[in-house]
Amino acid sequence: MFCRNCGSDMNQGSSFCRVCGFQMPGSVEESSAQKFPSKDPSGYRIGFSPKINDPAFARYVKHSNQWSSLFTIIISAAAVIGFYIYGETSSEMSNPQALYIGFVIAGMFVLIALGQILKRSGGKTWDGEVVDKRITEVSDTDEGFATNRMSYIIFIRRDDGKVIKLRSRDLPGMYHYFNVGDRVRHHGKLKTYEKYDKSHDEVIYCNACGSQNEIADDRCRRCKCPLLN
Repeated sequence: MFCRNCGSDMNQGSSFCRVCGFQMPGSVEESSAQKFPSKDPSGYRIGFSPKINDPAFARYVKHSNQWSSLFTIIISAAAVIGFYIYGETSSEMSNPQALYIGFVIAGMFVLIALGQILKRSGGKTWDGEVVDKRITEVSDTDEGFATNRMSYIIFIRRDDGKVIKLRSRDLPGMYHYFNVGDRVRHHGKLKTYEKYDKSHDEVIYCNACGSQNEIADDRCRRCKCPLLN
């Protein structure tokens, strides 16, 4: 028999895939976990979830690209119109010089948005392991005043050896969610990370919008995408 998640060869009657940890539907362990999920954590919520293939994620990426395109069109048009009006009313700059500047700025907005869309569309999925976590203090200067902020860094070594840094400031949620030694999967088109072993977790982060949910929830309370639990 073969694993329905990764296609690896499995022993007849096995409940879990030895490669990806996927739990075969209809197994005794699965029935017990579904009935008593909070009392029988052994083997429950271990493995990368096949729910990542749910069409809701493709729709989320599509809608994100659409909203990004619409927002870009609006601010690009605002830049062109704004500089045109400025050129018509200002004594410091006239058209077509002001209009040209508006088009240049609008073009920059379009290129940035296009880059984000292409990055989401061409993202690759890969596996890795959390190898280190650090908290550093960063000094920011704003209007002459120095303020200290906390920077939370997670180091993930991909299976190909490359080390990726996940960095956030003043928001330690994901920092506390991942632990050193955790196996993780990076979902390319979503640009988010999934933990392999979720059996001891009380919360889970949505792989679409990033919202925090309770581990027992089926779908994200915010965007309604499936939770990879």
